Amino acid sequence: MCALSAVICCPASTPNTSSDLQNVTPENLNSLLEPILKKYDMPALAGAIVTSKGLVAVGAVGVRKYGTKSPVTVDDQFHLGSDTKAMTATMLATFVEERKLSWDTTLEQVFPELAPKMDPAYRKVTLEQLLEHRAGFTDESWPQGETFKDVHNLPGTPREQRAAYVAMILSERPVNQPGSTYLYSNRSYAVAGAIAEKVANDSWESLMQKRLFQPLGMQSCGFGAMGTPGVTDPAKIDQPWQHKLILDFHRAIEPGPLADNPPAIAPAGTVHCSIVDWGKFITAHLRGEKGEKGLLKPETFKRLHTPSFGGNYAFGWLVLDRPWAGGAPAMHHAGSNLQNFAIVWMAPAKDFAVLIMTNQGDTFDACDATAAALIAHFQERK
Repeated sequence: MCALSAVICCPASTPNTSSDLQNVTPENLNSLLEPILKKYDMPALAGAIVTSKGLVAVGAVGVRKYGTKSPVTVDDQFHLGSDTKAMTATMLATFVEERKLSWDTTLEQVFPELAPKMDPAYRKVTLEQLLEHRAGFTDESWPQGETFKDVHNLPGTPREQRAAYVAMILSERPVNQPGSTYLYSNRSYAVAGAIAEKVANDSWESLMQKRLFQPLGMQSCGFGAMGTPGVTDPAKIDQPWQHKLILDFHRAIEPGPLADNPPAIAPAGTVHCSIVDWGKFITAHLRGEKGEKGLLKPETFKRLHTPSFGGNYAFGWLVLDRPWAGGAPAMHHAGSNLQNFAIVWMAPAKDFAVLIMTNQGDTFDACDATAAALIAHFQERK
């Protein structure tokens, strides 16, 4: 999982967003996506444009498994990787609004039972510092001496696995003074998810469904690799398979427990959903930026989009200057478990966002080109 910063330069112009999109059929983007899919030789590519009024345009081209004839659809699920982080932060914001948490809640307040074995430097780490990657954690996801498979094999439910994982990483020494330095770490969001679990006495997976996906009507959301394990007949594959490109060979990865990162770090990046449903989440953020009432108060959405410690990272978003964004910052994130890729660019000042999803890792250039094409296409709309 990663958070890359694309450099996209498109002509500055003012898009037309005045029409009521709620009752308008979204434009089909397949003709725009097809040439990009072919140029970069990917199994599948999905793209969408949304505004605060909803879905403007959407498309999905290619196949669920490379070399087959199983076409993808706009309702297929793609993996979000670290784009999950903005979702986890948004879910936690619901607790802050309910005053069950605050951005200043500390680890020793939530996990007093861990305090005796917790490295003392972590005790005063706040929820805000976790969500902005300033907790002092290393960028290595696995605890010292543990491997990907070790973390997968932690006993118990996903919630119990996260509790064990949190105890392990909090006993390690920080790599820098908490609060002082930005260092992107999946550990931070795993711990943040465990905070929600402790406060609500419920799993992160359940909380995401109840507090985020269901209120926003995101019915396709799930966790881990997409598709039904054991279904290998190309005619029966029910969701996009993940892929790795190895020396020009497209290796398709069958869905199963080891086909994604471990549940222990799920809050950092294991959500999958359709591009249409991901658009509903992004639309909620655009509405908040316009001051409209929704899942959260407008001021809470503003807080989620504003770095608290300087720099350019805020609660699951990179906040960046781009000439096409209308004179205000654009917000961006990318996500990958090395077997998928997804990126989002959001321009609140121009009230639009573009979303791109693929079922193959190492496709940054293709996704970047798709984002540039979608931004230009939206700006040319009349």
